[in-house]
Amino acid sequence: MGKKLINNPDNVVREMIEGLIMAENDHLEKLNGYNVIIRKDAPVEKVALISGGGSGHEPAHAGYVGQGMLDAAVAGEVFTSPTPDAIFEAIKAVDSGNGILLITKNYTGDIMNFEMAAEMAETEGIVVDQVVVNDDVAVKDSLYTSGRRGVAGTVFVHKIAGAKAAQGANLKEVKRSAEKVIKNVRTKGVAINPCQLPAAEKTTFNLAEAEMEMGIGIHGEPGTEKTKLKKVDQIVDSLISDILADLDLKKDGKIALMINGMGGTPLMELYIANRRANQILKDKGLKIHKNYVGEYMTSLEMEGLSITILKLDSGLINLLEAESEISLLK
Repeated sequence: MGKKLINNPDNVVREMIEGLIMAENDHLEKLNGYNVIIRKDAPVEKVALISGGGSGHEPAHAGYVGQGMLDAAVAGEVFTSPTPDAIFEAIKAVDSGNGILLITKNYTGDIMNFEMAAEMAETEGIVVDQVVVNDDVAVKDSLYTSGRRGVAGTVFVHKIAGAKAAQGANLKEVKRSAEKVIKNVRTKGVAINPCQLPAAEKTTFNLAEAEMEMGIGIHGEPGTEKTKLKKVDQIVDSLISDILADLDLKKDGKIALMINGMGGTPLMELYIANRRANQILKDKGLKIHKNYVGEYMTSLEMEGLSITILKLDSGLINLLEAESEISLLK
């Protein structure tokens, strides 16, 4: 069994949230009885944004709760969807009467539970709408999805839709901005070492010493292929090639680039990957307007990375650059 810096495996999510709130108690609080993190000033007079999913992807999703992004994040157990009643409590806690937008990653359990919570809210007269993020170009269907998985591109949805809501836009307008990001963002990842659930006897998948898996999912779902470990420049070339094949980008087009660590990858290695990504994209005549390197949506201690590219226009640029108290995306 792998080593973990934890106490009781059954308490990791609760203890993590307690520690998070202690660190961020100037602007975050936890709902009593639920693993739900909300803004301390909630509800705010605007469309409220709620996201969430299984724990183990930190800083997603609680790390994006704050002015200019999410109003609440609902944390399930590790790699497990949150329950409908917890999502419902989050909806009630942040509803200001201006409507709620639920931002869900494309996993069957998440979609089902968020939809159930939306129906519960609507019976109480709360207006709720939902978008589903499916930015992973690796596989069409996987263990947990029908269609493409939602991965690190979700963070851009939080930022853009959050900025739109902060400007006072109505629910339809906020949803439209989220859908615009979903249409224009693509991601693909690679793993060189697996992760292990806190209470599990073994890792989520197996890789030989000199092996890697392309297109891996953030819960350790199978990717497109296991191959011999390559140099990072070759890996980045392959990931970007697959992303660009799925995005309609023209020369001189502006993009945002995110090199995302999976939880166990040294920042040194992410910067080396970023170097190559910049070289390739600039060689193709693309203009990197914003470049993010770090851990935005992880997978416990998985070693690897994902690359996300967001196609930008002037409207998306303005929202991406809008003020937010979330320093991760500055």
